[in-house]
Amino acid sequence: MTASEALARYERELATRDFARVAPLIAPEAVFWFSDGSHRGIDAIRQAFEETWSVLQNETYWLDDKQWLIDTPEAATCCYRFNWHAEVDGVWREGAGRGTTVLHRKAGAPWLIVHEHLSPDP
Repeated sequence: MTASEALARYERELATRDFARVAPLIAPEAVFWFSDGSHRGIDAIRQAFEETWSVLQNETYWLDDKQWLIDTPEAATCCYRFNWHAEVDGVWREGAGRGTTVLHRKAGAPWLIVHEHLSPDP
C-alpha cells in the first residue's frame, strides 16, 4: 500500500465514525493538533474524535487539493484542504480548512499516521 492509499483508507474509515476502525491507522505515539488543542497518544486522539463526532450529526467529511510534499518508502507528508458539512444542534453547517498529515512506515510494516494538524482557513 502506498502512502496515498493509506491516507485514502484513513479518509474512508473516518466516514464510519467508528474509532475502532480508525485507530489501527494511527501510531500509538501520534500527536494531533486541532483547533481545540493538542492531543498526544491514541487515547487522547480517540477522545477528541469522539467528542467532535458527538456534536456533528450526519457529517460528511472529505479531503481535496492534496499535495504530497514528501513521499519516500519510510515517510510521507501530505497537505490538503479538509471540508465538512453536518447538522449541529439541528442546524446544517459547513466548514473547511487546511490540513497536514505525516505518515511513517517501518520496514515491512503498514503506514501509520504520526501527526495530523487541522486548522481553519486564515
